[in-house]
Amino acid sequence: MADSMQFTISVRGKVAEIPILGFLARNYPDIPHDQIDSVFGFLEKSTLYGGRPFTEPQISDADVNKLYSVGIGVRIPLTNLYAELEEYQENLPLLEKYHREGNAVIVTNDNLARWIRTDFPKYKIEASVIKNIDSCDEIEKAFELYDTVVLPMKLNEDIDFLAHIENKARITLFANAGCALTCPSKICYPSISKMNKYKGGEFMCSQTLKYREQHGMIDFDLEKLAALGFSRFKLLRAKPASIAGVKGVTGF
Repeated sequence: MADSMQFTISVRGKVAEIPILGFLARNYPDIPHDQIDSVFGFLEKSTLYGGRPFTEPQISDADVNKLYSVGIGVRIPLTNLYAELEEYQENLPLLEKYHREGNAVIVTNDNLARWIRTDFPKYKIEASVIKNIDSCDEIEKAFELYDTVVLPMKLNEDIDFLAHIENKARITLFANAGCALTCPSKICYPSISKMNKYKGGEFMCSQTLKYREQHGMIDFDLEKLAALGFSRFKLLRAKPASIAGVKGVTGF
């Protein structure tokens, strides 16, 4: 595994009572702390979360302090598709609490990104994969607002496209992939965004559970992607039954 690789790591499956460093050691044993840029997961309750339904915090205050002590930041997944100014103002205490160098927010809604940029300049702001940015023109446009951009998983296999991207240092690629890689419509994202407003709504998915589990997790060749000039990777936690190991990153 190239020493130049930096990872933002999912704490999926963790609950706040599980100590964070122990969780990382068990689930990502081959990733040294100095290669973990940040971990991402739910902190306090917020209506701005997206991607997955919020049920309970995954990262405690004690976890955050432990992460800071070893030079790892937190990346807050504020990826809800919908955000109103009044709602943003209601979430100011959350943003104020974690506003410091080394921390980041993942954002889908451009207005939310602009508000955070104005009021909380210490955060790095990352364009969520939910934005589905998949062309060089869209990447350059996103760079006007976002510090970094997460590309859709499917683009990891388009070597010609990846090779022609400029400013690869601001691109985050997935180290591995789950159901989002094979999903035909991604209707879950708007449904989860509505659910996390706590005003009704229901989870929707375009794939059956059997179909999702049949595909499991897919691992990308990180050495090959690093050879193209990419160094930023987003690493998802595989379910225990399907842990296989990313090429270049094993044993997670």
